[in-house]
Amino acid sequence: MVALSAAVCYHARVSPDRLALIYGRERVSYAALVERVQAAAGLLAARGIAKGDIVALLMKNSAAFIELALAASHIGAVLLPINFRLAAEEVGYILEHAGAKLLFVDEELLASAGGFAAKVGVDAAAQSDSRLLAQGAQPAIRGAALASGDLFRLMYTSGTTDRPKGVTHSYENYYWKCLDHIVTLGLCASDRLLVVGPLYHVGAFDLPGLGLLLAGGTLCVLRDFEPDAALELIQAERISCAWMAPVMLNRLLALPGRERYDVSSLRWSIGGGERTPEERIREFSSLFRHGRYIDGYGLTESCSGDTLMEAGMEIAKIGSTGRAVPHVGIEIRDDAGRVLAPGESGEVCLRGPKITKGYWRDPQKTAASFFGDWFRTGDIGFLDQDGFLFLTDRKKDMIISGGENIASSEVERVIYRLEQVSEAAVVGLPDEQWGERVVAVIVLKAGAQLTRAELESHCRQHLAGFKVPRQLVMRESLPRNPSGKVLKRVLRDELAAKD
Repeated sequence: MVALSAAVCYHARVSPDRLALIYGRERVSYAALVERVQAAAGLLAARGIAKGDIVALLMKNSAAFIELALAASHIGAVLLPINFRLAAEEVGYILEHAGAKLLFVDEELLASAGGFAAKVGVDAAAQSDSRLLAQGAQPAIRGAALASGDLFRLMYTSGTTDRPKGVTHSYENYYWKCLDHIVTLGLCASDRLLVVGPLYHVGAFDLPGLGLLLAGGTLCVLRDFEPDAALELIQAERISCAWMAPVMLNRLLALPGRERYDVSSLRWSIGGGERTPEERIREFSSLFRHGRYIDGYGLTESCSGDTLMEAGMEIAKIGSTGRAVPHVGIEIRDDAGRVLAPGESGEVCLRGPKITKGYWRDPQKTAASFFGDWFRTGDIGFLDQDGFLFLTDRKKDMIISGGENIASSEVERVIYRLEQVSEAAVVGLPDEQWGERVVAVIVLKAGAQLTRAELESHCRQHLAGFKVPRQLVMRESLPRNPSGKVLKRVLRDELAAKD
């Protein structure tokens, strides 16, 4: 097994001048990218990082993010990308639980790093060229010897408990993911990918993300998503493919004057995270006349992209997220683990070499997440007779807002710190802009008062901004089943009926 840098080294040898990366004014060839990766790998080694050590990135999109990610793999270190929208308390938990040895953090995000001692600040100049961080270090020319089961990455995702879970990704997971996406999407060296989602997320990093480097293509990176900047980049660089969260696509489609851009080069864009209405597909085609919208399904535990909609089936199978990519098996099972027939709803279970083997330092959660070697996604759906997946609900109390997973229990844990609160339940309600919005339903103690502003201020001290409730609902009681469990489905239905 080889490091992620191996494909970059290959293309640097056979096509050294081919563009690998575009970021701002930086246009980085494959030969130059190898030089940057080896320099960054030398910096890691000089900092005492060795094979198996965990290197964290608390960074927005940049050339340096990609170069440091490749450099960590080059010497066999484990990459830990962290959501830069998280509060310092959340970042601190992840760094401690993971056992991170070194953190690279954008200077504008230093406050989010809290008191973590082993950190390297990354300024604007270094974000464009990681070699500025590595001055004086001896470049690491030779890549590490790796095994298929060696860890490539840890990714922390919102769980159904009050703390995030560390998903383990091996090199086997990553390379099988890349193979499946190269085959399914037809990736090749002429492709140029718009990288506009945050690189700490599997959508941007993996769908197909850095996998395009295996095919010799070009990554066109925007630091932040702005709809006009995205369309300008598609036009200027003749970008052929993209991954965008639904909220990003919504903003593109709502942009005044969008028709002034020449976006005829775009062949496809992958979405997901919600069922795509027919109107969205048709509106996408009105802007990208030569492209198609690919609905998909995947999760952090699978490196994303487990099903993708096939060309020409978008309307015939409206509401579906497509069929499985080549090396992913899908079964629908009931609570006892029995396989259900086509058309019957149950838990979506996945199997294949791109699926995680479990959670970092958490054997109990790992064991609870599998039926044998089938991973339990916690999502509810069914397969039709043709093998197309239709999602109907989420078994886990998860909210997806703006493409981000939010565990309702994480938010509830913070709300319960308020002394005025007797009971609390957090649910997601449909939202035209964000897909879902976070709603806090609270029962107050006798005589207590709580305003939305007070709730928001409290939550922002402990949670990322996207997790903060956008709506506060007061009730005298919460609906519960005979065993005392809050019936969140009932809450959602009641609130949606009044919305």
